[in-house]
Amino acid sequence: MEAIPYGKQHITEEDLAIVIETLKSPYLTQGPKIKEFEDNFAKYIGAKYAVALANGTAALHLCAMALGVKEGDKVITTPITFAASANCVRYCGGEVVFADIDPDTYLIDIDSVKELLEKSPKGTYTGIIPVDFAGRAVNLEEFRKLADEYNLWIIEDACHSPGGYFTDSTGKQQKCGNGNFADLAIFSFHPVKHIASGEGGMITTNDEKLYQILLQLRTHGIVKSDNLYVNSIEFAGGTDKYPGWYMEMQTLGYNYRITDFQAALGDSQLKRADEGLVRRREIAARYFDAFKDFAPIKGQSGVVEGHAYHLYVIEAEDRLGLYNYLREQKIFAQIHYIPCHLMPYYRGLGWKEGDKPKAEAYYRHCISLPMYPTLTEAEQAYVIEKIKQYYP
Repeated sequence: MEAIPYGKQHITEEDLAIVIETLKSPYLTQGPKIKEFEDNFAKYIGAKYAVALANGTAALHLCAMALGVKEGDKVITTPITFAASANCVRYCGGEVVFADIDPDTYLIDIDSVKELLEKSPKGTYTGIIPVDFAGRAVNLEEFRKLADEYNLWIIEDACHSPGGYFTDSTGKQQKCGNGNFADLAIFSFHPVKHIASGEGGMITTNDEKLYQILLQLRTHGIVKSDNLYVNSIEFAGGTDKYPGWYMEMQTLGYNYRITDFQAALGDSQLKRADEGLVRRREIAARYFDAFKDFAPIKGQSGVVEGHAYHLYVIEAEDRLGLYNYLREQKIFAQIHYIPCHLMPYYRGLGWKEGDKPKAEAYYRHCISLPMYPTLTEAEQAYVIEKIKQYYP
């Protein structure tokens, strides 16, 4: 049996052909493939606007900037996430406050968030960053009500969940990132994600003002549009109109652009997104059936509706022993995640063990099993067999 990673990309002949075609085109960056990918992704998610970026971390950073996060602002997020979900607040000088998780869903616990909000005067906090961890959608309808009560914005970290959804109080499916409840949402196109473009990220929103701010921040804070210029036509070097060369840097932005060939690859992969979701849910169902009555393993209760299954996480007895044993068997399971508040950087800001007991208890047992659409039935059977062999 060849090595089985926890996740990997699937590059098809169609993907290769569109990338080669783009490499032969006049544009390697700042060309038409980027807007095509943005438009198609926005349509898939159900949002009005999409902005493609260099990676998911850049997307989080620009979201925080666009919403005006600054020194003194307090923002709530989950400790069970990749560090970027929290770091984006720190990039802007804000303070990160961690809520605990729901031990059944592994998502940020709304009751923990309420407790933080209720203990402080209104206005103490400015925003919430819920994370659709492992592909399971946060119920943002509930969070939106809470955010409105406390005048908070919401950034949805949907990196794990393109195509995922939750069902709202009216029975309607609400796709992750559709902008109906969050002000902004972000996605990642890292190779282990549902849609791979090497590196890459996306922000979706229904707010036109935020959309325009993001476009500017993505490219050094520069605008190139007559109706947005501040300097006079005469200063710009024109007479009755601005000359074609003219542009203005109006704010401090970044070079967070994605390339055309990355966008072309992402757009090609987007065409297979639903097919990949179906396969991920089939794999999840098989894992669940294998371990539902197996005492050493605690898993989620069945295949969850709307779950995008970027990860299939179990909680295992003797997690370290199992992890090492699986590696010996060429099964490269992974741990998602070391709680952010216990990273040395955040410990240095005052966080300590015991602050978020549910997240810490989860971390002591969690392990992510191989989960990707090209995982074969034979490979999955091998993973299941080896896990069961480990426990006497």
